[in-house]
Amino acid sequence: MQRTAQPLGVEPGEVLVTYYEVLLRQFGPQGWWPARTRLEVILGAILTQNTTWQNAARAVVRLREAGLLRWPRLRQATIQEIEHCVRPAGYFRQKARTIRTFVEWLDAMHQGSLDSLFAQPPETARAQLLALRGLGPETADAILLYAGRVPFFVADAYTRRVLARHGMISEKDGYAAAQRFLHQHLPADDKVFNEFHALLVEVGKRHCKRKRPECLGCPLEPFLQVRSNRKPQWRAEDPTVGNRFHTYARREDGIKAHDAE
Repeated sequence: MQRTAQPLGVEPGEVLVTYYEVLLRQFGPQGWWPARTRLEVILGAILTQNTTWQNAARAVVRLREAGLLRWPRLRQATIQEIEHCVRPAGYFRQKARTIRTFVEWLDAMHQGSLDSLFAQPPETARAQLLALRGLGPETADAILLYAGRVPFFVADAYTRRVLARHGMISEKDGYAAAQRFLHQHLPADDKVFNEFHALLVEVGKRHCKRKRPECLGCPLEPFLQVRSNRKPQWRAEDPTVGNRFHTYARREDGIKAHDAE
């Protein structure tokens, strides 16, 4: 893994916190995850696999209209009903099976309680989710972070693209390597991970596009060492990385704990 973007003597954590601050000033709080309950977060995380959020959102609307965003109704639904609702998200048969598998597993292993799932040691909960058919690392971490407020950074394609183009990881680094880098250099705070991930997705969609990046106007463009000999104006007098992130982590965002499971 290469880490070449930060100027000499500046730790990667300092680079990351500066990026976070710049993006937050530019785009503002993102208010992720866009859902009403933890169940809706989980279903959205499954449905957004290999498709756009717009397609996943259409499937969520159909689930809501069918009453399947409530646990009792979802448990009673046939696989055909679920397939019909999630069709707009693509791979509807596979995703319907994943939803059914998750619901049946939660009932069997945790008596249907998300609180029980998320109260476990983080690595235990993650290992259990990854053992389920249809749940990969990105989906499992999205469930843990956004539904359970468990601090696993969702190191998705947008995140990896931004980090790689700014020299903090290699373009060859996959999900696990990018996540290790972020966990090593960021405080383990679910609110920070939530907001930072959402901000990286936003800058990825607007500027750091896969085929043709649009660096002009990007708030992170001044920090691209490979495009300029200018050095970013790091503020050495600022508080520590942990304290600076803690300032942003005081907000109570996301799904409320009292929402129906």
